[in-house]
Amino acid sequence: MAMAKNTICLWYDKDAEAAARFYAETFPDSAVGAVFHAPGDYPSGEEGEVLTVEFTVAGIPCIGLNGGPAFKHNEAFSFQIATDDQEETDRYWNAIVGNGGQESACGWCKDRWGVSWQITPRVLTDALAAGGAEAKRAFDAMMNMKKIDVAAIEAARRG
Repeated sequence: MAMAKNTICLWYDKDAEAAARFYAETFPDSAVGAVFHAPGDYPSGEEGEVLTVEFTVAGIPCIGLNGGPAFKHNEAFSFQIATDDQEETDRYWNAIVGNGGQESACGWCKDRWGVSWQITPRVLTDALAAGGAEAKRAFDAMMNMKKIDVAAIEAARRG
């Protein structure tokens, strides 16, 4: 896999390769590419340890950098994964939360490395795009959810 011209760089303490492999196993159109080892000691690691990992998440090119504990992930960056139904929503949500992650609100969760994910059923984005009362009902329903409940959003859309 050739490195893309524009790549998202995600900073990890020391588990970039484990994170990349988890993403590749969890999401379609995801893969682990080159794994580069440090040619010498560096502030957060030693020669020979994994320094960077090239990978894709749902077609998005990324590089994971094992930069040490200086910087932490936060919700200012998230991957948003559009889902087609409750089964797909559950599968991704459960994979992330069930692998040491944590639930948040309104379809957001964090993986065990602290990266934020929005697991967003298309029925929700369609409802919001419809505007008006339908969007308001769907939005109000979403505000009370952690993982998005597709049936509840559909019911809210109908009124």
